[in-house]
Amino acid sequence: MARVLSGIQPSGQLTLGNYIGAMLNFVKLQHENDCYFMVVDLHAITVPQEPEALLEQTESVAALYLACGIDPKLATVFIQSHVRAHAELGWLLTTMTYMGELERMTQFKDKAMGKDSVGAGLFVYPSLMAADILLYQAGLVPVGDDQRQHLELTRDLAIRMNNRFGELFTVPDGYIPPVGKRVMSLDDASKKMSKSNPNPGSYIALLDSPDVLRKKLSRAVTDSGREVQYHPEEKPEVSNLISIYAACAGVSIEDVVRRFEGQGYGNFKKELADVVVTLLEPIQKKYRDIRESNDLRVILRDGAARASEVADKTLNQLKERMGFLMP
Repeated sequence: MARVLSGIQPSGQLTLGNYIGAMLNFVKLQHENDCYFMVVDLHAITVPQEPEALLEQTESVAALYLACGIDPKLATVFIQSHVRAHAELGWLLTTMTYMGELERMTQFKDKAMGKDSVGAGLFVYPSLMAADILLYQAGLVPVGDDQRQHLELTRDLAIRMNNRFGELFTVPDGYIPPVGKRVMSLDDASKKMSKSNPNPGSYIALLDSPDVLRKKLSRAVTDSGREVQYHPEEKPEVSNLISIYAACAGVSIEDVVRRFEGQGYGNFKKELADVVVTLLEPIQKKYRDIRESNDLRVILRDGAARASEVADKTLNQLKERMGFLMP
């Protein structure tokens, strides 16, 4: 089995894009791999967070992991900050990361654009992301297109550390699924659906009520004309909605196009909303049940203990090789 590591930040509400692009793959991967799925709260604080919101969202993301089908008996589910080795290895790797490498990170440039001041954590967080992966000797890392650059830095750091201190770290490969890897915004199909978008109408939150969800989809931007056709370059907006329908209904894009041949956008959007509601209602019910029980904290405590056992072993081996006096 391959060892898999991935995580989602607890900043803002998780979206249908997170589900289609990440969580569906997490659920599939857990059956054939040794999976570690975390809530990356240390990454979230690279930009300002309200303490109450961070706490609520951390629990919410963890509960959504379980509600969406991640089984803690099959995969290790934990909070990043509950495993102290992440912060420690993050610092050790920061000392081995070059300024030029960090300056080339496009995500840093995007997030820093237009800000009067930017915290150092945002600049160096790719080193912490590398630590997340390398601690568990992960061979496979599910990433979106926007994270490829960070994964390449992780690979470079693994090789650099191995050359300097002896073979220790697994050099990871990325896992990018061929279908459904990128869900675009409802108001602009040139941009990824994002929980950080200030316009709530641009995304479907996993916890949106059916009424809110139907309203958002009814107002989703469409292209000129009325034909439900899949042409990402010529009709990007409706093509995005077709992709969402196919992913939520578990059918092919060709099936969706055939189903709505000769029909207009109105009926298509109505049925799309029905499909999304049908998908999300049982997830939302399970989510509410999890939040009302005491199981979540127990699962996260057990997950952190299992994760720490693996992470501490890697960290201690590296520290010995680097010349630290061990207790």
